Amino acid sequence: MIFINIRPLPVRKIILTLTSLIFLSSISCFADSFYFTVKSTPYDRQMDRIRPVLFSKPAAHSGELSLKTVNQWIGDLREIPYGFSAEWKTPAEVNSEPVADCKGKAVLLYQRMQAHGAENIRLVIGRRTPMSHRTHAWLEWATSSGTYVLDPTINWAAYRTDQLSRGAYVPFYAYSGVRKLRAAPTSLFAAN
Repeated sequence: MIFINIRPLPVRKIILTLTSLIFLSSISCFADSFYFTVKSTPYDRQMDRIRPVLFSKPAAHSGELSLKTVNQWIGDLREIPYGFSAEWKTPAEVNSEPVADCKGKAVLLYQRMQAHGAENIRLVIGRRTPMSHRTHAWLEWATSSGTYVLDPTINWAAYRTDQLSRGAYVPFYAYSGVRKLRAAPTSLFAAN
């Protein structure tokens, strides 16, 4: 004998399903990540040295910062030989030392962009690829022409996120001014 439940779905499940559908329809399934504001991240203590850079406000600047200028800065930083540092170096330390790692290069680029009026910049901590064994740091810059990945450690120029191979640059956490963010892939939302 087979029992069939003819009771309608509970109201809570209906509301949850509708809310999920509305949320999913509002985000693009082709976007890279969705960021949630969080109170803390595992990297907060390490960020103490560079907090003044992160908390600085973009300078008032006439006109939009050009991608050509940003690419020049990325190229200049890319030329600095790689040298790992356990702690996050300040922009002054990166400028005065012969080597820098991804953290220092990303922070220096963040500072330069802020000083030239760039907005919508995130300092991102994650993995370069899903198979990477170590974390990596880079910037994401949201502009009217798209979101760019700025990685002065590996790349010579900015790349729009839709130009990157699928799975490249997997964010975990990000800092944008005083905001602390946790990343979640939009595919997670689409799957659920």
